[in-house]
Amino acid sequence: MPPVRSAIIAVAVVLGLTVAACGGSTVGVPGRGSGAAEATGRYTGPVAAPAGDAFYLPPHVLPAGHPGDILWSRRVPPAGPLSGLDIELHQVLYLSTDASGRPDAVSGIVMLPARAARANAPVIGYATGTHGLGDACAPSKSLAAGTDAWIDDFALAAGKGWVMAATDYEGSGTPGTPTYSVGRSEGHAVIDAVRAAQRLSDAGLAHDPKVAYWGYSQGGGGAAWAGELTRTYAPELRTVAVVAGGVPADLIRVSETVDGAAWAGVVFMTALGLDAAYPELRLNDHVVLSARADLDRLRTLCLKEALPPFAGKHIRDILTVDLLHVPQWRARLTENSLGRTPPAVPVFLYHGRKDTVVAFDQAETLAHTYCTAGVDVTWRPYNDDDHDAASYRVMDATAYLTDRFAGRPATSTC
Repeated sequence: MPPVRSAIIAVAVVLGLTVAACGGSTVGVPGRGSGAAEATGRYTGPVAAPAGDAFYLPPHVLPAGHPGDILWSRRVPPAGPLSGLDIELHQVLYLSTDASGRPDAVSGIVMLPARAARANAPVIGYATGTHGLGDACAPSKSLAAGTDAWIDDFALAAGKGWVMAATDYEGSGTPGTPTYSVGRSEGHAVIDAVRAAQRLSDAGLAHDPKVAYWGYSQGGGGAAWAGELTRTYAPELRTVAVVAGGVPADLIRVSETVDGAAWAGVVFMTALGLDAAYPELRLNDHVVLSARADLDRLRTLCLKEALPPFAGKHIRDILTVDLLHVPQWRARLTENSLGRTPPAVPVFLYHGRKDTVVAFDQAETLAHTYCTAGVDVTWRPYNDDDHDAASYRVMDATAYLTDRFAGRPATSTC
């Protein structure tokens, strides 16, 4: 769900979409964009990246490859807090898998540390908090521009010699509506960003580096989903940890909490995201006529502009039915809630008790669910933190990652 860190989310452009066959199928599939290049048949390696914003448009026909295969990439100069650091930034367009197991493609950005550190560098699949549904909001562009709300995490990781592979998520910056809050889509995108980082030409990374997933808010959900999916979707990765904060684990509970509140806009972003992933939900059939223009515009906005028009709005103000109580919608919301397949690696979960954006109780329930399943959980509630304040608890998060990368055992709070 929402990110936080004040509303400094800068306008961003994503690195397009393209298609990856789950498990490496060898059938070409049509893309959704009007890309500048045509690619057919079997994947044979990256091709030259189209110039400008065409970078983010997938080909009409996509090559059959494996999730994480890079269709194209380009190096961009670090800016803002990353300027002057001994790092490289590469925007990438890579193959992935959507929520229904169909091939798709996603864009993202990879930060490589100083070359001397790369041979032993771990790779973090980094999931950013909510940026908005508009094509201009994709994390890959604002991170490259040095204006992203989460860029300090990258600067911190650079100092530790870590690789950061951040996804834009499906549909962000590329044709189509982003599948916001759709856990399976987000988890696949996070995992495949890690695979793409490992496949960057001349990156100098280890063949089998340690891997972790880290994110907050929407990103906490994406990181946790990556942790839950890795065992079956990416068993070849040497995953050692999941760090997830402000996690929207139960989408129904989170939506109920913000319905009619300042952050109500994320409920409608979630509705648009699920409708994009599952067209049979037919969201447009339930939109109040007077709200149709605002909802259509929501697809084009970044977070700071997206929230005000819906602040204080209830679901009944925008839709003719309460989708939280429609069986077909509840089934999809439940399907994309966490806890059914607990991760097989240690997990650090953190959350502010005063969070009014992502309900605290449902995150605490996730920690208990993981504990009951035998997961090595470190649960860290911050008594005085709201959603924004807890997002800055990065020192605890990175200390946990440092210990897991060093091979030190985690101390469970279960």
